[in-house]
Amino acid sequence: METKDAAAMFKALGDPTRLSIFQFVRGCCCEVAVGEQGEVRPVAGPTVGEVCCHVHGPDKPLSSVSFHLKELRTAGLIHMDKRGKNMVCSTDRASLRRLAEFLTEPSLEGDCCTGVSK
Repeated sequence: METKDAAAMFKALGDPTRLSIFQFVRGCCCEVAVGEQGEVRPVAGPTVGEVCCHVHGPDKPLSSVSFHLKELRTAGLIHMDKRGKNMVCSTDRASLRRLAEFLTEPSLEGDCCTGVSK
């Protein structure tokens, strides 16, 4: 994983609202959906409206959650796929695996012990 890609993920997750949304979506066993006009529709799991209520309570506009979902998608943390009239959201498991490898593998940019670049 490139450093800039990891930085984009960290930046997206650095916002408390996005982190909360990401944790909620990641913890769901199923995908989440919202219609083109903002109406919510179950897709064998929590809807985007339910994500909104979980994060903000029932009084927060759906557009706020849509903005945060877009930021998470742009950073590569979630997928958003159009299925009929719904946008279906799920975590990007491949990106999460690459991020985990990025965090656990030694840097290939240089040897910290000798100060010599590879």
